[in-house]
Amino acid sequence: MSHPCLTCGACCATYRVSLHWSEAEPELGGLVPPALTERIDGHQVAMRGTCWTKQPRCDALDAEIGVRSACRIHPLRPQACRDVAASWEFGAANAQCDKARHAHGLPALTPADWPARND
Repeated sequence: MSHPCLTCGACCATYRVSLHWSEAEPELGGLVPPALTERIDGHQVAMRGTCWTKQPRCDALDAEIGVRSACRIHPLRPQACRDVAASWEFGAANAQCDKARHAHGLPALTPADWPARND
């Protein structure tokens, strides 16, 4: 089964992605490419494209929302991105996912989008 996020991308084109500056500091073990961030304040940066605009869209997003979606830095993405689960991925709805999908004219995911896995 294909993960629903691979045909979505709505969250990456809806929300500001804020992170502590150290996540983009290689000398401190940060993985997020600093060139893909912009400073918010003394403690926070945001993924470029998500902070100072009415229509956020992360610069790391390679997508046609609702058709195909990929994060160009997926293994290096910030913790904020790792923390957003797709609705029903772990057995419960996620309001962030549902709101982002709605903002892009996509239906909310349902338990049916997650067939039982034989792990």
